Amino acid sequence: MPRFNGSDYDPSLDDKRLETQMGKVYSCMIDGSWRTLWQISKMIDEPEASISAQLRHLRKPRFGSYQVNKRRRGNPESGLFEYQLLKRVISERQESFNFA
Repeated sequence: MPRFNGSDYDPSLDDKRLETQMGKVYSCMIDGSWRTLWQISKMIDEPEASISAQLRHLRKPRFGSYQVNKRRRGNPESGLFEYQLLKRVISERQESFNFA
């Protein structure tokens, strides 16, 4: 089963790019700090839409079932959100995605 999916997904064209993006998002966020998509984008030089997608992927079992928190930032009516990735404890029975 492919790790990624979607109507336009082609493993031969997309796997390396998507795995690299996910690794960059993970490395940036695993410290548990709260960051907006814009802040993450400036740190890792990836588009905000791609970062948002990778944060959603990190919640999925096949990518490690990480806890990704989301909260409003600043004026609640502005629609600005920030995100936090929490470290998790891996049991012997759980798989872990290799971000190396």
